[in-house]
Amino acid sequence: MCNSFPGATAVSEVSIYDWPGQDGAAGGSPHLHTASTEAYVVQQGTGRLETLDSRGFTSTQLAPGTVVWFTPGTVHRAINDSGDLRVLVVMQNAGLPENGDAVMTFPPEHLVDVDAYSRAASLPSRDADGGDAAAEAAARRRRDLALEGYLELKAAVLESGVAALADFHASAAQLVSGKAGAWRGYLVGGAQRQAGLTGQQLESLESTESFYLQDARTTMGERKTRRIYGMCGRIQAWELSETAIVGT
Repeated sequence: MCNSFPGATAVSEVSIYDWPGQDGAAGGSPHLHTASTEAYVVQQGTGRLETLDSRGFTSTQLAPGTVVWFTPGTVHRAINDSGDLRVLVVMQNAGLPENGDAVMTFPPEHLVDVDAYSRAASLPSRDADGGDAAAEAAARRRRDLALEGYLELKAAVLESGVAALADFHASAAQLVSGKAGAWRGYLVGGAQRQAGLTGQQLESLESTESFYLQDARTTMGERKTRRIYGMCGRIQAWELSETAIVGT
């Protein structure tokens, strides 16, 4: 059964939050991914992607057609300038981001251990389509807490350089270290398996064998019915079925 997008990636559509933060800019919860590269393909609206990485602080303009990606360890914050910024997100290593690969930039007291982080990060409900005012308020509080830590981290990088990221990177690694063993299963069954399969296909082609091409099929992605509160915004994901498209 096909249960991931090609190359063991994950695809979602995110409407970036239009909630103004303490610095006046609207957007999501700054965070990094510890083991996955992330890409934005801008579909609608305009905004900025602020990043803290090996180059220091960078602000990248976002507009329809912009494609930008960032590797593990990049602290990123999506800012919604137009109010309707929407991006298609492509994530490496499907399964890891969905199982705790990301760490938000909470102030240091919330990063001391897994329990402290979980209390700050958890939401009582992630349903973004149900009109639950309490759920939205909780998502806003989490975003504001991540933004508080991010603005302090950004100021430190601007003042002292990229060395200011070291403590946050160390905290992030410590928080996810207990999950790394389980993540190996996603790697083996996902990206590693996909790479091995492609290797086998190349060997077949080199010997002019084409038997594997007989297993070709088309799979349709079906939208999940409800959006959820994510870190950057309201997320619409897809589930894959074995529905074959056989004609129009």
